Amino acid sequence: MHYLVVALLLLLVVALSLIVARVLPFPIPLPLIQILGGVLLGTLFGIKIPLDPEIFFLLFIPPLLFLAGWRIPKGAFFRDLGSIITLAVGLVIFTVVGMGFFITWLLPIMPVAMAFALAAILAPTDPVAVSVVQGGNNIPPRLEHILAGESLFNDASGLDIFRIALTAALTGSFSFSQAISGFFWVAIGGVVIGAGVAFICGYLLRWLVNLSGEDTAIQILVSLLVPFAAYQAGQSVGVSGILAAASAGIATHYTSLHSSEKSTTRMDRRAVWSTVQIVLDGIIFVLLGEQLVRLIDADTSWARDVGLAMMSLYILAIFVVLMLLRFVWVWVSLYLSRFRRNIPSFSTQFTLVSVLSVAGVRGAITLAGAFSLPLLMPDGSPLPGRQAALAIAMGVILISLLVASIALPFFLRRLPDTPHMAAIGDERGARVSAAKAAEQRLIGLRKEIDGHWKNKEVAYEAIDHLLEIYRRRIINGDDEAGETIWIRARVERKFRLEALAAERQRLLELRVHREIDDELHRKLVLEVDLVEASLISKE
Repeated sequence: MHYLVVALLLLLVVALSLIVARVLPFPIPLPLIQILGGVLLGTLFGIKIPLDPEIFFLLFIPPLLFLAGWRIPKGAFFRDLGSIITLAVGLVIFTVVGMGFFITWLLPIMPVAMAFALAAILAPTDPVAVSVVQGGNNIPPRLEHILAGESLFNDASGLDIFRIALTAALTGSFSFSQAISGFFWVAIGGVVIGAGVAFICGYLLRWLVNLSGEDTAIQILVSLLVPFAAYQAGQSVGVSGILAAASAGIATHYTSLHSSEKSTTRMDRRAVWSTVQIVLDGIIFVLLGEQLVRLIDADTSWARDVGLAMMSLYILAIFVVLMLLRFVWVWVSLYLSRFRRNIPSFSTQFTLVSVLSVAGVRGAITLAGAFSLPLLMPDGSPLPGRQAALAIAMGVILISLLVASIALPFFLRRLPDTPHMAAIGDERGARVSAAKAAEQRLIGLRKEIDGHWKNKEVAYEAIDHLLEIYRRRIINGDDEAGETIWIRARVERKFRLEALAAERQRLLELRVHREIDDELHRKLVLEVDLVEASLISKE
């Protein structure tokens, strides 16, 4: 099948899965629906999608890690950096060592290096999968930030350890000291290269904006290319392209802070990247379902000798040990940290550890790592244990999604909303400070009306109206009445959105009845859309 047809088919299945997830009368995690879509492709339609491991890894890993680094709240990330590193590096190493020996004992037919490579790709977690299985119960902000930070760097650490173990499997040689020193070298080098690429691209864009003005299309296109540039730059100099992509995302956030981007650029870029994330994650899960069918049908010696029932037991045993290792590490880390002092109750501690353990859902990164296993050894023979590794990775993803979709809402409902889980920052103080800045700017503009405006009365009236709004916010911002101002603002926002919807509907009716033409309709609807976007934007 031609690659273009394959790409269009995958996009179609992802789109249909999104529709199904919205129209179902009962909630089902989106990844499970997409996996089912892949299963239907492979069974009912008999479609077989060829996969090149290297191309698969290049297309999916850099943009996903880049986006995770870009979006993670930086203040929360650095506040909880110790906890994040403990999970992202310490837990990964603990998991790789424990799972590596367990898989070697459980499956003696799998080479030791391949067992550790499999353990490394089972270590990373997937925050996107967590977000769709938590049900109607939101994860407390601080826990969510820790999980997001963990998934960002355990992807990088797990996949880099995977590369080291895979090299050992392909070459047959391994040096522990060289592996440790090499790991730190490629990690530090990857962070430096990724940040360097992001800053260079950011300053070049700023120079271009100063030279010829801002073009939204160029800004978005460059942002799409940065993760691939960082990844390829890291790979070309022999450091971690994975960490380069992740650190490029973090650095891009800081370069964008110092640039005066148009609001349309931010909104359009956010929409584009949200679509990219949905498409990439969806395609990965669809491929999981399709490859699962092929794996079950494959006439391999391991599948034939073991059997489907025994294969399922092996996968279940590996998942149970994986969860136990995570639970033990999180419990010990909580016991040794200051975080525990704010949670005196044993039951609350157990619930918190259970949430962090169950939330360690395996997803896109684990599958991408499994698919990136080469088909052949350097001598041209099949890579031993590849089919077993693929089956185990797919099975663990499926079970973790199922367990989390049931257990995570259960534990979240029993997790108290404690103050130490609150977000960083004084919201009211920030609003008052911003209002004061707006007031000073409006006062300056009022002084310039006489020399710049023809309709002076209209300009004075508009500025005086805005000054009254901002001064009310400033005066009432620090007392109890200030809360009424913010409540009223939220209510006004709701009514304004309803009014904008009515405007849009009326413009559509005018266009249908040919009282206005297409060009005027598009212009007026765009004005309504921009106002609406300013009200609902979270960026």
